[in-house]
Amino acid sequence: MLRCSKYCLLLLTMLLPCFSEAADGASLSEHANPLNLTAHLIGYVSLVLFTCAYFLAMLEEVTELRKSKPMVFAASVIWILIASVYASDGMSEQAGIAFRSSLESYAELFLFIMVSMTYLNAMEDRGVFESLRVWLLSKNFTYRQLFWITGFQAFFISSGCNNLTTALLMGSVILAMGKDSPRFVTLSCINVVVAANAGGSFSPFGDITTLLVWQKGVVPFTDFFSLLIPAIVNFVVPAAIMHFFIPKERPAAVMEAQAMRRGGFVIIGLFVLTIITATCFENFLKLPPAAGMMLGLTYLKFFSYYLQKTAADSANHQYPPIAFQNPDLSEPLQNIKIDYFGPMKWMNKPKTLAMSEVDEGQSFDVFDKVANLEWDTLLFFYGVMVAVGGLSFIGYLEIASLHLYGNMDPTIANILVGIASAFVDNGTIMLAVLTMAPDISQGQWLLVTLTAGVGGSMLAVGSAAGVGLMGQAKGIYTFTSHLKWTPVIALGYFASIAAHFLLNSRYF
Repeated sequence: MLRCSKYCLLLLTMLLPCFSEAADGASLSEHANPLNLTAHLIGYVSLVLFTCAYFLAMLEEVTELRKSKPMVFAASVIWILIASVYASDGMSEQAGIAFRSSLESYAELFLFIMVSMTYLNAMEDRGVFESLRVWLLSKNFTYRQLFWITGFQAFFISSGCNNLTTALLMGSVILAMGKDSPRFVTLSCINVVVAANAGGSFSPFGDITTLLVWQKGVVPFTDFFSLLIPAIVNFVVPAAIMHFFIPKERPAAVMEAQAMRRGGFVIIGLFVLTIITATCFENFLKLPPAAGMMLGLTYLKFFSYYLQKTAADSANHQYPPIAFQNPDLSEPLQNIKIDYFGPMKWMNKPKTLAMSEVDEGQSFDVFDKVANLEWDTLLFFYGVMVAVGGLSFIGYLEIASLHLYGNMDPTIANILVGIASAFVDNGTIMLAVLTMAPDISQGQWLLVTLTAGVGGSMLAVGSAAGVGLMGQAKGIYTFTSHLKWTPVIALGYFASIAAHFLLNSRYF
């Protein structure tokens, strides 16, 4: 009975949201003799709270309850329970230190993601993604060509952007081009999900899993790129099979011009410079990447200031607004009313009329982009990370680590971690592994980074990219339609693992 309960506990712990570095296992182990509450009522209640909160988070689409609400509540109550036990034993300070360790790890992750999301919002505001979409629509590609183009674009874009943004961008192109071919839309959406997850697995800042591993310091920055070929294999193998099921027809081309708004190219360059800055902070100064990202945010702030100050000047070269109040040319000329004061109003109020009527959308405020972040997601991260910190402090992750990496071959364990990420968010699974802090080789750390990153592709609900596309392509790309191709995606999953062992044997 005890043995059975241990394995149940192991399975439950793997499926618990353990999303970030929040509960740093090594640092928590430095605290003097934390209490083992795994068999205490407080421990059981914490597990139930966490499981229920995560279950409600997964049902967000059904309940319409924002996922951050139950998760932050569970995290708060878990630490209240822990702190009450430690306070009764006169160990309040130890609980406080453990909580601050979780909070510090979350702060680093929060700042990094905040800057990344701000830049993405800024690029969207400047029409960067829309310009890319229109360019693709204007080239009159065949369905099969578009299938591969959107796949490879998703792969490489997701190495710098999050997989959800990448998937939604490519999804808009797919829906526009495939409105007359549901089969193309379904297979292309599956392809984009696989490509977006694979593309983020070889870049230190491409996905939350790699970001967590990089911030933890268990894999050096340059070593992540050794996963490039295995990631390509993971994407190409299922895509090559699905290719033969894509219609050969050519959709109608859409000819339209879409100019990028002022400053779009500069913001792209500043984002690249920000990533370089974060990398240099980590590699040369041994400072957290989040510190470099915050410096990069100032690049965008100063450029925002420049755009604000020059917005009126950029509008002044335009012609004044039309002075006709009723410019209906079908009316007799004598019936057309003219506002003779229109040009004078325009000259006297260049910052209002010029910007709102002539150059609408050209002004830019970086703080608007910060305000439009996915705050529900960021607060959900807080709840998961802090809650996982509590479960780790209780002692559950130590038990899971003992059974997963103590009694199993690490290769098998890491493959199972990837499979588990098809059911639970991959960042969640990676946090669980990081908090377990297993003593494994560099090659095994790269393996679990790969498997956790791409394992979520096997189910539509295994990644944010899949969930997002299901909402965007309702009725066409569904959980069931994705499930039909799971064996093919699993083939790519195991092929990428084989490629990793073949190409990166020096790390083992």
